[in-house]
Amino acid sequence: MTQSDKHANNVSIPAAPKGLAILLLVGPSMVWAAEYIGSGEVIIATRTGAILGTTVLWAVIMGVFLKFWVGMAGARYTVCTGEAMIDMFDRIPGPRHWVVWIVLVVQFVCAILSIGTLATSAGAFLHSLIPCAPLSLCGWFAAFFAVAVAWSGVFNVLKIVMSLFVFIVVIGAFYIAVRVFPPLRELLAGLTFQLPAVPDWAVAKESVSDSTWQEILPVLGWGAGGFASQVWYTYWVLGAGYGATAGRGYGKPADEKALRQMSRETALNIKGWCRMLYVDSTLAMVLGVLVTGAFLIAGAGILGVNQLAPANNDMADVLSQVFAQRWDKFGGFLFKLAGAVAMVSTLCGQLAGWPRLLADSFRICIPGFNRKFAWKTQFRIFLILFFLTSMVIVFTLGTQPIFLLKISSILEGVLLIALQAACVAIALYFVMPKLLSPEAYAVLKPSRIFAVGLVYTFLFFSYLCLAPLLEIIGNAR
Repeated sequence: MTQSDKHANNVSIPAAPKGLAILLLVGPSMVWAAEYIGSGEVIIATRTGAILGTTVLWAVIMGVFLKFWVGMAGARYTVCTGEAMIDMFDRIPGPRHWVVWIVLVVQFVCAILSIGTLATSAGAFLHSLIPCAPLSLCGWFAAFFAVAVAWSGVFNVLKIVMSLFVFIVVIGAFYIAVRVFPPLRELLAGLTFQLPAVPDWAVAKESVSDSTWQEILPVLGWGAGGFASQVWYTYWVLGAGYGATAGRGYGKPADEKALRQMSRETALNIKGWCRMLYVDSTLAMVLGVLVTGAFLIAGAGILGVNQLAPANNDMADVLSQVFAQRWDKFGGFLFKLAGAVAMVSTLCGQLAGWPRLLADSFRICIPGFNRKFAWKTQFRIFLILFFLTSMVIVFTLGTQPIFLLKISSILEGVLLIALQAACVAIALYFVMPKLLSPEAYAVLKPSRIFAVGLVYTFLFFSYLCLAPLLEIIGNAR
């Protein structure tokens, strides 16, 4: 083994798994999927299905598939260099730390809003399971449980808990969708990129917009999570020790000296880990499409036919009552359980991810903060902060979960994705060649398919940012 086969801390890069052994090391995808299979799927997808039907199934697939390219491509950079996405952003050409500063400011606000929203939504579903418990108390319990799971900062703890949550949500979602599965012709029609008009019965409800785009955007925003979810996936890959991340830990930029000395042999080993990553991330994408699609189909087949679109103050009760009417009490209970688990799993993922993201952002933009506190202390400072702000939001805005979800999905899941896709593409094709030795980059150079996926994602989400404005201009003419 050459010196370039080791990090500066003398941790060697293990050989990549092959064959069925790959399935034994799948793990980051479970955390990624459990984190983003939550409020967007149970509440937003179900509600959108009720209003627009399976005609907009394409939005589910498109939202998850395009963000999959961002998450996978960003994680590929991490596997090859050993640093997470925030450090990658700091290498984008331009003014000093400019991308990281944007991330720090916007994500700090999004974190407070989204975590509070998830605690509120989780509280609503837990309250529907345990009516005797006050709504606020249920939300606070969900937040406290998520903090307890995330507190250690150990990836394996998170992986075990989230894998269990994914299993429960998948079983519940599939059971629900199978009972109301539409005819094949209707299902295929949902893949033709139609923009159906919002039906009159839905427009008559105060909580529903008459704009099709305004009802679709939250589905696209929450599909596969938002901007932060793609950043967090690089943390889960780092925690699992794929490729050049082995033994590095959190809160460190790449070891540039070791990367410049990387041998072809080491690069070939890391390339094996890239294949492992493709399997892992594809699993998360497939789970996301199937589960989100299942909830949208359930919303169309159960709520839509009854002309029901849950509002903020009756969300969990309306959903579970209608499901119970169709399938007896077990059906209603299963929906409540799947919904509660999905909310809590997403909350766990967010409270494990956002403190890491902001700790890295502060380390880069405010070096004094990093010198004063160790990484784990920084992580826990943000963890406690978000727990406290979530308690306040649950208490003050606990009756507005759908409103909060729609706002946070557009802020976090649409507006920043185009920038993220562009930055990942620049990192793969312009930054990484300067970090790696020429012989190593010759092996690890990404395929052009990554460029195609990232460019298309950039264009699509750039259009989504302009679509509501174009619609307003068109209506004014």
